[in-house]
Amino acid sequence: MQIVSIPCSFDNYSYLIICEETGAAAIIDPAEYYPVSQAIERLGVRLQAVYCTHHHADHIGGLEDLRDEFPGLPVYGHESDKRRIPGMNSLLTDGSNIHVGDIAGQVLHTPGHTTGSLCYLLEDALFTGDTLFGSGCGRLFEGSPKQMYEALNKRIKSLPAETKVYFGHEYTVHNLKFAAFVEPENQAVGKRLAQIIALREKGQPTTPSTLQIEGHTNPFLRCAEKNIIDSVAAKCIGEALDPLSIFTALRRLRDSF
Repeated sequence: MQIVSIPCSFDNYSYLIICEETGAAAIIDPAEYYPVSQAIERLGVRLQAVYCTHHHADHIGGLEDLRDEFPGLPVYGHESDKRRIPGMNSLLTDGSNIHVGDIAGQVLHTPGHTTGSLCYLLEDALFTGDTLFGSGCGRLFEGSPKQMYEALNKRIKSLPAETKVYFGHEYTVHNLKFAAFVEPENQAVGKRLAQIIALREKGQPTTPSTLQIEGHTNPFLRCAEKNIIDSVAAKCIGEALDPLSIFTALRRLRDSF
């Protein structure tokens, strides 16, 4: 499996997934038409499908033009987004099986950012859209804190630590600054921040991460850690200190950071 990260718009990522055995390919989140189309043409692959993580315009901005270029293109998304993703003709639910050529994958329904948010697991690569970012998570536009907490800490965190995380936005530097604000004594956060700043200064993307890295540096996956609990207790007087309440407080703090 070959994965090509395609920077789009201001800070979005689209991903081109290529089955090297068959030449079949799929796009995850066609944020912008031109860079996606150029990648397909440059690599000479056969576009088989589009997989959408959710309905937001910055993730499907290039979809209409791709459908014009590739008539009859299968467009996949969560069944609840049928009327919110133009031209979506293939409905997915939690646990649905997907294929890109000979590459087999599975769908995780992870509501929180939106009610129809999906993550796609293909081999050891997880495409998280706006659910999980480098050292962060998405805003809660439609789902509840409980839904997002469970998506992150019960569904995603249960995957193998070596799972690679391909996220939808280049927010990693700012997310790590927030992580350092919440957990200043976490040396892994400080080390990662320095590494990520160096990458960005060279114009390189910070995707992918791994679940192991996120487990050490992402406060939204660390809601049961004493340092996080103590920090939230100091910053949000009167909050309950169970993991869900900690997550909810962290998301509120991040919204205004």
